[in-house]
Amino acid sequence: MTSIYDFDVRTLAGETVSLGQFRGKVLLIVNTASECGFTPQYRGLQALYDTYRERGLEVLGFPCNQFGKQEPGGSANIAAFCEMNYGVTFPMFEKIEVNGAGAHPLYRWLTHEIPGVLGLEAIKWNFTKFLVGREGTVAKRYAPTTKPEQLAGDIELLLATRPA
Repeated sequence: MTSIYDFDVRTLAGETVSLGQFRGKVLLIVNTASECGFTPQYRGLQALYDTYRERGLEVLGFPCNQFGKQEPGGSANIAAFCEMNYGVTFPMFEKIEVNGAGAHPLYRWLTHEIPGVLGLEAIKWNFTKFLVGREGTVAKRYAPTTKPEQLAGDIELLLATRPA
């Protein structure tokens, strides 16, 4: 795969969708978990989505149970939790692995495009974030400790760029 638009993912409802449907948008891709110390970041992610959606931002959540087994529920549980506790309306996808042999191809591609600290490709923990520009290029990678509101400036810059 050579572009983010080449990947297919499954929604929490089990529907397969192409990331090609997001062509021309700025994407914030996040691996999430419902029982993590960073889980309150859902609130900030939703705030970014509410603020910038009409200008072309999509937040894409990918639940993952690889870190401390902090996402134990199934798709229905995850959807209910996100909606009930944080009012999440941005797209959420089926639980995936982000590291190791079972890592989803999307995450293998993202981590290869922008490795983390010391050039390591592995995801460090829940709520690692990737910001993708309108052309489908990975612009930045953020640590789990980076709060969503700290991304606003970078999102604004990418939204100001019109797709070719």
